[in-house]
Amino acid sequence: MTEKLRLIVDSKYFQGFIILVIIFAGVLVGVETYPAAMAKYGDTLHALDKVVLGIFVVEILMKMGAEGRQPWRFFKDPWNVFDFVIVAVCLVPPLAQYAMVMRMARLLRVFRLVRAIPRLQLLVSALLRSLPSMGYVSILLFILFYMFAVSGVFLFSKNDPVHFGTLQTSLLSLFRIVTLEDWTNIMYTQMYGCDVYPYGMREELCQTPKAMPIVAAIYFVSFVLLGTMIVLNLFIGIIVNSFDSAREEQESLSSKLRPSAPNLADQLEQLEEELQSIHSRVGKLRRAARDELAA
Repeated sequence: MTEKLRLIVDSKYFQGFIILVIIFAGVLVGVETYPAAMAKYGDTLHALDKVVLGIFVVEILMKMGAEGRQPWRFFKDPWNVFDFVIVAVCLVPPLAQYAMVMRMARLLRVFRLVRAIPRLQLLVSALLRSLPSMGYVSILLFILFYMFAVSGVFLFSKNDPVHFGTLQTSLLSLFRIVTLEDWTNIMYTQMYGCDVYPYGMREELCQTPKAMPIVAAIYFVSFVLLGTMIVLNLFIGIIVNSFDSAREEQESLSSKLRPSAPNLADQLEQLEEELQSIHSRVGKLRRAARDELAA
């Protein structure tokens, strides 16, 4: 029985079916955002949601049954724990005051696609692996932002109080610049002055215009080069490096598991199942022989 469950759980057809159910569950949650659809098909949608939840429960029970007499081995895999927690939260009876929380918990079932698709699982593992290095790059990026934000307030606050009036607005403007979202308009306001190149719908704040073409060009070009072309590319490099490391680790782990023989507990369990099958066959043959002798 254990071997049959293991074959079913590991089969591509079963995994493909679970992926389709996860996608269907995500579509159900999306349909529930339309009040008209809920008013017309609310009962049907709730019934389908219960069917989906039942399929997830059966999936977890089958995976635990595939572990034989050691079902707790199911929880050794962090992804299995992730699936179990999501399904367990969805099984909690919804209270009125926690209705929104339960809806969000049902939405988490879409994240099970990460577990079901190995490539997505590899990407998530790479992102988690890169978090420590990304933290140091984030500190470096914050220092860069802070230095340019303070200097931006000193240089451009009188000419452009909308974008550089305070430290926090200066930081927000720099975030806009580093995303390359219409950053040239901010630069031209400092180069030509707020009276020549106004903000747009905030001209009344232009009290002391001051054009700084050279300083503004050096300031913004240097920040874009440092922030966008260098620092942000470090994030990409870290993620790519972590992805390569995660892929190599996954390949080495799969290569180790592929030739490995089943452990002693699995062998004993398989022998016991075969013995039980033999005993049942022997019993049937004895009964058949007795019936023949009696006839």
